[in-house]
Amino acid sequence: MSQNKLSFSSDYMEGCHPKILERLMETNLDQTPGYGLDPYSDSARSLIRKACGAPDAEIWFLVGGTQVNAVVIDTMLRPWQGVIAPHTGHISTHEAGAIEYGGHKVLPLPAEEGKIRASQIQEYIDDFHNDLNRDHMVMPGMVYISQPTEYGTLYSLDELEAISKVCHDRHVHLYLDGARLAYALACPENTADLEDLARCCDAFYIGGTKCGALFGEALVFPRPGIVPGFFSMMKQHGALLAKGRITGLQFETLFKDGLYKEAGETAIRAAARIRQALIHNGYNLCVNSPTNQIFIDLNQNQYERLSDLVEMSFWENRIVDDEIHTVVRLAASWATKDEDVDQLISLLEG
Repeated sequence: MSQNKLSFSSDYMEGCHPKILERLMETNLDQTPGYGLDPYSDSARSLIRKACGAPDAEIWFLVGGTQVNAVVIDTMLRPWQGVIAPHTGHISTHEAGAIEYGGHKVLPLPAEEGKIRASQIQEYIDDFHNDLNRDHMVMPGMVYISQPTEYGTLYSLDELEAISKVCHDRHVHLYLDGARLAYALACPENTADLEDLARCCDAFYIGGTKCGALFGEALVFPRPGIVPGFFSMMKQHGALLAKGRITGLQFETLFKDGLYKEAGETAIRAAARIRQALIHNGYNLCVNSPTNQIFIDLNQNQYERLSDLVEMSFWENRIVDDEIHTVVRLAASWATKDEDVDQLISLLEG
């Protein structure tokens, strides 16, 4: 990455929030039990249970999002089951077949701006059970969604409750990927809080890697016992961190004094300024995303000019009026600086 370019390519390019780094330094020589059985992890669990309004929740700390997705899906599904997901979902596109590698098929549904609807899920499940050849097919045993979606859009509380009802009426697990959950919770348009997720989902995780932590995700099973022996199965999957206190300590810090929410708000404010400047200067936003990710349709001249000055994520090429256009993503994060946003806005005006 060029040091002369502004960096808006992703939301996990920096290390971690300074408050986390301070705590890691302060506790560096502490000797504690391993595997997340330490006092810092216990404290983090208590804070997360309180925030979720789920006093009996089981909470586990894992290293990264793909790891959480692979372990959760593999341990919650039976060998003959698969997982319904948006065709744009992370497990469908950007996890190198990790779910299939674990022996389960991803069952993609067409998504609109990253979201699938309760009616689609109901139709898919009902069609499976009404098919006389179903014993030769992959049974849907779980629904995977994310908040925000891969396109930065949000499920409303009504949408989440409708999906939850379909899943529970048909005895299918609902699992929510919260890699960027801080940016959903901080968004003014959001209507589903942590307590809602705990009520509606069988499992979800609270993202740390993209939301201020050095690494790590906090997996929440709101109702205990849903996956018996999960500790041992984490070990089997190579997902049990020996120095587990490092992850627990980070989430203890994030959930003390509102730091997780504060981290999300920084990104949302920055993204809102960028979005407003793009609209003001006539750029074409191709997704109605209110969170920290912004997707822009650039013509060739715009793309060549901006890509020389700004680190952006390539998303796709498309043909518009016989011209090649490039869709790119700009992402703000917990660490986005006001001066960098100011410089980006100046470039957009040029």
